[in-house]
Parts: sequence; structure tokens; C-alpha cells
Amino acid sequence: MRTSISEQEQAHQTDRQLHKIEERRRKLTGFIRDEARLQGFDLCRITLPSAIPQAPARLAAFVEAGRHGTMSWMEETLERRADPRVLWSDVRSIVMFGMNYGPDEDPRALLARKDRAAISVYARNRDYHDIIKGKLKEIATRFAARAGEDVKVFVDTAPVMEKPLGEAAGLGWQGKHTNLVSRSFGSWLFLGSMFTTADLEIDERERDHCGSCRACLDACPTNAFPAPYQIDARRCISYLTIEHKGRIDPDLRERIGNRIYGCDDCLAACPWNKFAAEASEMKLRAREDLKEPSIASLLALDDAAFRSLFSGSPVKRIGRDRFIRNVLIAAGNSGNASLIAPCRRLLQDPSPVVRAMAIWALSRLLTKQEFLALAEIRQPDEDSDVEHEWKLGVG
Repeated sequence: MRTSISEQEQAHQTDRQLHKIEERRRKLTGFIRDEARLQGFDLCRITLPSAIPQAPARLAAFVEAGRHGTMSWMEETLERRADPRVLWSDVRSIVMFGMNYGPDEDPRALLARKDRAAISVYARNRDYHDIIKGKLKEIATRFAARAGEDVKVFVDTAPVMEKPLGEAAGLGWQGKHTNLVSRSFGSWLFLGSMFTTADLEIDERERDHCGSCRACLDACPTNAFPAPYQIDARRCISYLTIEHKGRIDPDLRERIGNRIYGCDDCLAACPWNKFAAEASEMKLRAREDLKEPSIASLLALDDAAFRSLFSGSPVKRIGRDRFIRNVLIAAGNSGNASLIAPCRRLLQDPSPVVRAMAIWALSRLLTKQEFLALAEIRQPDEDSDVEHEWKLGVG
């Protein structure tokens, strides 16, 4: 009889302990969701570090095929990127955050205005990495104090596969353009993550709602999608104008149009964007001077002026020379003869990549006779890429 009572008491004690654990998990989960709302996040979901078992093989195949282009850091961080537990072995829960940044209008409308430069929607204000990380640190500090657990926060720059984790947590699903799509906010989401040693309530994975739609694939100007759910960064305008250094493949320049930093076409084409209008009041708003800047004004930027204009902006990270390279491609695609003079001035620029793209722009803006006359009076350039552009232009 005593043994029976003892076992019964032990069972009750176990139940009480389990109840306390569940109650703690529920309260900590509720706390972090409340903090996420206070910080302006539109979505907050939780997953396990083991939730993306398919990621290592997919990432390895992507890198093996060379589709990461010159982003060598992807290969260097392959192991840590593929499995959150390699990045931090103590992690037990991963909190994924989403913030809507959907524009008030279709950004593709600007592509028809050839005298204007198109900057990707996400880069028209302060650098979202800084904004999101600041908010995550606020949440992490309060959560760590409440939970007595360790935390780490990450925003894009760390080797974290945010999109697969976002799908596993239920923020949305990875669409055919490989970006995360939300039923509430379409393709316009900033993502961030918080790793913690705390046990939290886990959310259900979101399923794919793309169906037979291929609007994002058909919208790509450079055919950067070899197949649905696959991307070749080497043909992606966002990669070419931001990550890629040096000359851009001549066969892709015309397709870049007037996109000088990033590309929103596949995102803007997503039908789920119709729900993004219900935006948080804390949503970032575009700076007026970055909505539709003139190509002419941007061609005039020296390093100091570039740094001043893009202070606090993600655009600043690519540097003035790579940026002017992009603007010169837009100039060459503009058909605007008024840009000939500023392009000619850039033939004397200290940067070889700027000089090279100035040649290409002039080969498009000048008549064939005018360009040949210019080529005849030029001085030889010590940079081989610059010389190559002259040869291409002359034909």
C-alpha cells in the first residue's frame, strides 16, 4: 500500500513539474511575441534548430554548381550556414521575425522612366540590418533578463539560412523566386532571428501556396531562375549590381535597364503582395530623394558626395566606384543624349571599372561615327578591362 501511494505521489509530482515546464514555456513564448509586436515586427514564429534537414544538401548543390558567383563567403561558411547547431551548439529554439517593407506603389513603374535610376525598395531608407538588429537586441536583452537564458541575434550578415528557417517557423514559404512569401505580406519581408537556449512553443511549418503561378519567374529580366525554386546568382541583377565586383557581362547590361542597386521585379510580380497593404505603422518609408533620383545627378557623385548621400543606407556598402559603374550602365540604356557629357568626363575617372563602363555607355549614346572618332583620339589605358571595352565598342 505504501509503495502504491509513493508511486501515486511521484506521478503527481512529475505532472506538476511538467505543468511548470509547460507554463514557463507558454509564458516565455507569450513574452517574446509581445516584445516583437512592441518593436514593430509584423510576424514572430518559432522553430527548432533541427527543422531544416534538407538545407545542407541544397546549399552544397547550389555552391557546387557555382551559382553563388563570386560570393566566396557562402562556400567558406557552408558548414555553419547549413545547420544552426554548428553555428551554436547550445541553441534549443529559434525565433524568426518578419517586418513588412512593402512599397506604396509598384516599383516597376519607374523602369519606364529611362532618365531616372531605380534603387531597390529595401534600400531606399536606412540600412535594415542596423534597424532590425537594434530591435532584436532590445528584445533579446529583455528576454534574457526574464528567462535567465542565453541568446544570440542575427540579421542576414551571419551564416544563418533565414528563409528556410522562416518557412519552418511558419512565417511563410519559399516561393519559386526562392524568397520568402507570406500570406499576410506577400514577398516584402525583412527577416531576423534570435537563437536561444530556452525551450519555447514551436509553431507549425507553412506550406507552399504558389500553385501553378510563375509570375515571379516570368518577370525576371535576365532569366536568373534555371527552374522554379532555383536561382543562379550570376544572372541576378541584385547580385550583379551589389555583390559582383568589376565588369558586368556585356550580354546582361542591356537587360539591367535603369536598375542601379538591386532588382524588385520578381518580388513585385508576386500576387500575394495584394495583402501587404495592411502594413505596420512602424514600416520603413522611402526617402523622397531615393525614390526616383536622376541618372545625371548620380553620375556627378564623387566619393565624398556619394558617402554623404547614402549615409546610413545599405547602398553605401558597395562603394562609390561600383555604384557609378551601375549608374553608367543605366546611362547607356537610357538613350538620353544629355548624358553624353557626364559620361565623357568619367573617361578620366581614377577607377578602372568606372572608366570601362563610361566607354560602354558612350558606345550606346554616341553614333558609331562619333564613337570611332573618340576612340581614335584616346590615350591607351594601362588597365586591360578598359582596353577591352574600347575594342568591344569599336567592334
